[in-house]
Amino acid sequence: MRQKQRVIRIILLVGTVTSLFFVPWPLVKAWLTPLPDTVQEQVEEAIGFGFDGMIVYVNQKGKAPAFYAAGWKNRADKIPADPHSLFKIASVGKLYDAVAITKLVHDRRLSLEKTLADYFPELVGRIENAEQITLRMMVKHRSGIPNLTDTPNFWTNPPKSSKEALERVLDLPASFEPDADYEYSNTNYLLISELIQKVTARSKFRYIKNEILSPLGLKNTFGSIHEVNMDDVMSGYYVGIEEDIKAVDYGSMLATAEDVGIFLRALNDGSVFEPGEQDIYSSIYVYEHTGLVAGYQTIAKYHQDIDTVVIQFVNTTDFDGFTWSLSEIAYNRIVKIVRNERNA
Repeated sequence: MRQKQRVIRIILLVGTVTSLFFVPWPLVKAWLTPLPDTVQEQVEEAIGFGFDGMIVYVNQKGKAPAFYAAGWKNRADKIPADPHSLFKIASVGKLYDAVAITKLVHDRRLSLEKTLADYFPELVGRIENAEQITLRMMVKHRSGIPNLTDTPNFWTNPPKSSKEALERVLDLPASFEPDADYEYSNTNYLLISELIQKVTARSKFRYIKNEILSPLGLKNTFGSIHEVNMDDVMSGYYVGIEEDIKAVDYGSMLATAEDVGIFLRALNDGSVFEPGEQDIYSSIYVYEHTGLVAGYQTIAKYHQDIDTVVIQFVNTTDFDGFTWSLSEIAYNRIVKIVRNERNA
């Protein structure tokens, strides 16, 4: 018995040593490093994690908005990070899409219970279960429609149009039966974008600008890189690739951290909605989001306990998600500093 226990202890020790060998120590170091006193110090420290540049915006009730930046806006030209730069916000744009759907549903121009077949009859037989998939399911990522960004070569050879993007998922089998599960799928929001354009007879972004951005006074949010001066855009970098990839178009909206922060506060306090709209929105989507596209990662959240919006932009990504984990650690540390300052 003693010999058996000894063997078990040796096995456990070897297993522990082996697991420690594979621990991502930079993540542990980033997590365990003593928390600095200020957000600016934390942003500067985060650059040491391996990020090229970082922007943070803090919108705290009762205080003037605060802007922080470190690292590079453009690494090659040695241009320092500018907290007012435009940034590709990727999937954070789904918050704006969901608000747009909410407004159109409230105005009875769309119905959450109508199906994909109702709105796009030409897709019957090309997208499985089109007759059962409702608009509500698409907004909530419960449609079962395969995710277009998971199709082969999407990131190395991005589609040049919405039509080409959709073609990459046509005739693929469903991931699951409608409303039977949840799977994040960018195809849902490609179809939602097309639907907004179809029902309003104008581009989705034009509708968002008129109904959401302009009432909030937001002038630094754009539909794509084709609508901006590229010198105003923060460069984007992929680990292991030297070149700046900001000119590659993956279809992302762009905005300053301040514009995203103002929108997010309006979303959470309800001021973006007309009477009757917020209940619709709450039934279909979330009130915070993250965004990730090659060269750009965004975290946009409202923290109710301190009545504070914190937006973080990082212009460095990689293939295995390591930089995303570092970004989350940095974000959580920043929120902790803000919370400490609030409660001091």
